[in-house]
Amino acid sequence: MTTMTEASVREFKMPDVGEGLTEAEILKWYVQPGDSVTDGQVVCEVETAKAAVELPIPYNGVVRELRFPEGATVDVGTAIITVDEGGGDAGAGEAGGAASVAESETPAETPAPTPPSQEAPKPEGRKPVLVGYGVSEASTKRRPRKGVPVQQAQAQARVQTRQPEAAAAVQGELNGHTTPVDRPSPVSSPPAVGSATPVGGRPLAKPPVRKLAKDLGVDLATVTPSGPDGIITREDVHAASAPPAPEPVQTPVAAPAPAQAPAAVSHEGARETRIPIKGVRKATATAMIDSAFTAPHVTEFVTVDVTRTMRLIEELKQDKDLAGLRVNPLLLIAKALLVAIKRHPEVNASWDEANQEIVVKHYVNLGIAAATPRGLIVPNIKDAHTKTLPELAAALGELVSTAREGKTSPAAMQGGTVTITNVGVFGVDTGTPILPPGESAILAVGTIKLQPWVHKGKVKPRQVTTLALSFDHRLVDGELGSKVLADVAAILEQPKRLITWA
Repeated sequence: MTTMTEASVREFKMPDVGEGLTEAEILKWYVQPGDSVTDGQVVCEVETAKAAVELPIPYNGVVRELRFPEGATVDVGTAIITVDEGGGDAGAGEAGGAASVAESETPAETPAPTPPSQEAPKPEGRKPVLVGYGVSEASTKRRPRKGVPVQQAQAQARVQTRQPEAAAAVQGELNGHTTPVDRPSPVSSPPAVGSATPVGGRPLAKPPVRKLAKDLGVDLATVTPSGPDGIITREDVHAASAPPAPEPVQTPVAAPAPAQAPAAVSHEGARETRIPIKGVRKATATAMIDSAFTAPHVTEFVTVDVTRTMRLIEELKQDKDLAGLRVNPLLLIAKALLVAIKRHPEVNASWDEANQEIVVKHYVNLGIAAATPRGLIVPNIKDAHTKTLPELAAALGELVSTAREGKTSPAAMQGGTVTITNVGVFGVDTGTPILPPGESAILAVGTIKLQPWVHKGKVKPRQVTTLALSFDHRLVDGELGSKVLADVAAILEQPKRLITWA
């Protein structure tokens, strides 16, 4: 999404990278003002409701302005970056960007004057950066800042030498777009290690933290940062605003009660932690509320002896047709559920409230709940019912690895019909899972462990698990839900039914 602002300047707007997306959070900027970009080059990474997506720029030019810092949540259709297609003077563009940051964040500070040779390219009526974003300091095209004390320059050099590993990691993410030192903090210049005030004279803190400090009457310049790269966190602000903090510092001097003072400081400084509700957590909360208060849930349970299934898994691991593929209990549980759905197709349906219809799906997009660093996501395997066992194993392996890397696309999480959640990996016996919105059933699989079990008239140690099936009672009656769950259990108890029933 782009719009023209001047003769050669374009705005790139936050696109809708998924169906019905309304907002996204900017995770990383891969470019800075003054950088040259080419058509198709990735300029930033954003997090939608449940996926991280890289956004490519659709034209060539020079970056003029970044409208939002990393961590900002932006509505779809809002301009996030401007690019001068005419090229312009990169140095002037960066100088203009620095001036707009100064105007928007520190109105009391007078920006350094711009040389006459660089004033001409600066556009009239230029919109300032909505939230301050520090510009690159090490660009070879940047106009040198006047009046910087030698001590500050030396402090900056020390910061750069103390962070070689972080810089190398960032370089790996930028895919060659910029050099490590070109990547600034979202708000200002890199801070001196252990200092609350960075080289540029402005403490590093995100806008919500700045607002909190203002509300509490805390001067950020006096706060000691604890966040990465010297960024001040909410906890730092709360600790600085706590009145009792200065007094207990002296109490450890007294020998009788040396342990009481640190406890007092700890409780007063960080009694609570507030986490913004956004990204995956916000999407999950919305989906769970929508499902729990729309679809009447019913959950049924069954405990089953899966000893034969576990033996079959060990045999399949030696099968040459499955060489290189991950063969585990989840694979056969998924296959068992697909067979049960084939025997009872009415369970694979959705409720159309607008048209007052039940929509029976003649395909199965099998969802697999996956825990990722960003939270719970449920990507699905499209047309899982058509896949052979090796194809299903390959699809499961790819789905899990992609989810753990945070590269699951929004399309991969849409259109699910039935889901499996494997809570057994956490050592949990079972649960009462909530349906993903729009789906008819979700199967929870508990941990598989040795238990005393009556087998052929004798009590023996057998491998046992508990299954739980939650279903939408508008769509699925108790009889139908019970039959589906019983079929899954029967297949896992006697896996040869995968052949006879399929």
